[in-house]
Amino acid sequence: MTDPTSAADQKLRPWQDPALSVSDRVDALLGELTLEEKIGQLGSRWIGNDMPFEQNDEPADETAGQLNVAPMQDVFAASGAVPFDVAIRHGLGHLTRVFGSAPVTAAEGAAEVVRLQSEVVKNSRLGIPAVVHEECLTGFTTYGATVYPAAIAWGATFDPDLVERMAAAIGRDMRAVGVHQGLSPVLDVVRDYRWGRVEETMGEDPYLVAMLGAAYVRGLQSAGIIATLKHFAGYSASRAARNHGPVPMGRRELMDMILPTFETAIVEAGARSVMNSYSDVDGVPAGADSWLLTDLLRDEWGFTGTVVSDYWAVPFLATMHQVAADTDEAGVLALTAGIDVELPDTLGYGGHLVERVRRGELPESLVDRAARRLLTQKVELGLLDPDWTPEKSVAGAGAVDLDSPDNRALARELAERSIILLDAGTALPLLGEGRPEPRRVAVVGPCADDPRTFMGCYAFPNHVLPRHPGLGLGVDAPSLLDALRHELPGAELVHERGCEVSGDDRSGFAAALRAARESDLCVAVVGDLAGLFGQGTSGEGCDAEDLRLPGVQEHLLTELAATGTPVVVVVVSGRPYALGAVSGGAAALVQAFMPGEEGGAAIAGVLSGRVQPSGKLPVQVPRVPGGQPGTYLQPPLGSNSHGISNLDPSPLFPFGHGSSYTTFEVGDLHVGDAEVPTDGEFTVSVRVRNTGGRAGEEVVQLYLHDVLAQVTRPVLQLAGFTRVRLEPGASARVTFTVSADRTAFTGRDLRRVVEPGDIEVFAGTSASNLPCRGRVRLTGPLRHVGRGRRLVTPVDVEPAPGSGAAHRGGSDAGES
Repeated sequence: MTDPTSAADQKLRPWQDPALSVSDRVDALLGELTLEEKIGQLGSRWIGNDMPFEQNDEPADETAGQLNVAPMQDVFAASGAVPFDVAIRHGLGHLTRVFGSAPVTAAEGAAEVVRLQSEVVKNSRLGIPAVVHEECLTGFTTYGATVYPAAIAWGATFDPDLVERMAAAIGRDMRAVGVHQGLSPVLDVVRDYRWGRVEETMGEDPYLVAMLGAAYVRGLQSAGIIATLKHFAGYSASRAARNHGPVPMGRRELMDMILPTFETAIVEAGARSVMNSYSDVDGVPAGADSWLLTDLLRDEWGFTGTVVSDYWAVPFLATMHQVAADTDEAGVLALTAGIDVELPDTLGYGGHLVERVRRGELPESLVDRAARRLLTQKVELGLLDPDWTPEKSVAGAGAVDLDSPDNRALARELAERSIILLDAGTALPLLGEGRPEPRRVAVVGPCADDPRTFMGCYAFPNHVLPRHPGLGLGVDAPSLLDALRHELPGAELVHERGCEVSGDDRSGFAAALRAARESDLCVAVVGDLAGLFGQGTSGEGCDAEDLRLPGVQEHLLTELAATGTPVVVVVVSGRPYALGAVSGGAAALVQAFMPGEEGGAAIAGVLSGRVQPSGKLPVQVPRVPGGQPGTYLQPPLGSNSHGISNLDPSPLFPFGHGSSYTTFEVGDLHVGDAEVPTDGEFTVSVRVRNTGGRAGEEVVQLYLHDVLAQVTRPVLQLAGFTRVRLEPGASARVTFTVSADRTAFTGRDLRRVVEPGDIEVFAGTSASNLPCRGRVRLTGPLRHVGRGRRLVTPVDVEPAPGSGAAHRGGSDAGES
């Protein structure tokens, strides 16, 4: 077949002409394509797929929480059955995870991109390349790339600017090796901490997740990588927190708690792709929901990008949801609803669509609609420019360092800002504060000397490398034990594992208890090891029965506390665990949410006092392992009922909590106007002061409460936040400008309204530490709001003259 890109063989074609508009180029190309070629653009191919549970022939261990994958096996078998040359004979939409399926170097992966793209172009009549997509949730998911903290740790930073810088660095690395699209960020809002994928989220508050998610989108797309919002929508609210579980959620909760994160990332950050959720919400699978994927997403929000299916979500409409008779019918349902491209392989979007169109059973306009959206992105990416070649697309691969010093510095900054000092107690910081340096320190626990526990399930060392033993981690990632040896050079460190992350083996208890008794201090490091589908205690398909620490770790902590040696408890996890049973015996408590490859040094720095902790909880820490509400966003009946129920859902540590080695005072609240119209705005300002002896950063938080509404509303809901750095004695005035739109909710008729009435405002440093309280009245008529409503609360920080205050990011993700 003649190479259609050869200038010697043909003149410039209209779709290759950069002088024309994108729409004109797409129109010209779409008009030239046959029906088979249009449908070819809607599919994908995954070379080298090797799912971890396919190798497990053992019966599922019910106690391990493994998924029953029997309904999936036929899908996976069919997914890899089509030879590549057959899959691309009419063109191809996407190439799936060339870098992320097996351990390859940047050069090897780039060479494979060139090989596969060359095949796609050669076998496509018009020479249309494929979009190359990869995972990038904790960094570029490939061998040797920087492992950044997990998304739940980004939430703990409350720092959109920092998340944006990280995403830009991830995007630059991906773009250099020929990748075009990243399957991040996850914008699911946590509704139940038992869900295995809590680690992939940025927390339980829609506004926090929206601001950080929009920042990630801006960063990734600034590097020329298409960001993919997932999982749209409702995935995180499954019944009993079971992965792929049904979502028993009404439209109002979906619209007020789940959807605003996606809307913000699209409207405020211009996200160019969305991935559907596996879930069914109130009986309707997201992948077949035209209200969700077309009416809301496109007609109401104005989204113009592509909707891609989550992996195998199209055939799952038949095999799992059972709303389609077979995979062919599932493809029709998905295409009709609004899924443009099927990932990771073409199953439901195969050749049968051609026959259905020709028989009049499927409008060709639906095929054109999806093809137009993907081809628009291919034009925007430069894939149809006359000078594009597979080799040029990877031109930066030879010089790229996927774990560069700059990357590691960013990973370190994120890790340090994400560590949460729950309670300094009597033991922290280890150095300074008038305490003698410990001479002998016992470092125990299953997470003390295993850096894999710092990494999420979509980090390459946990996602792929378990299937390639002997290759190590691919990156330099010191454990906390290694880092403490460097941090405390004058101390003798004694290490005992004590127990594993999971399982009931207590044979190591005796040695760990002996080490603790013979030491001045014990640092106990407990938590999670991420994996996939029951192969870990956190991650996709690793859901928890309750919120006790996995295995026998809680028992280990209880016995360590009984030794009489002060025990500093460090929890390294992907979800919050109930710590009420161990908090009383701990000399200090620290929470680290999977802080990535630089996590060891970050935690050690916080323990020693070298790093001033400033992380805040993006989720609550429960007191007890059961009976918890799953989120602070509760209506009146969901909070403590004071005797009506014998169960108290109050957390051990609230949303937004985080201590430091200095102290802050928030006060002097001013509300700009006592009354504002329902289409107006009001200001809320407070003074924050560093009242301690060290410089530090505080996250000032603004909450709202609708006093009287037509439907029940949360007792508190975050409306704004910002980080402020202050020297000792310094102060700054923080002013939030709150649009009345920010009080909107979904009314009884399922229309979003701004209702006249009183709004209470609260400001402080956590959802339960709110010393400032005021009130504003919204006046005028009830307003219906939709597209164009204001989604962001701008923040201004004005330092006192000579105070040494600095503003570091805030809830207005567009500010610096």
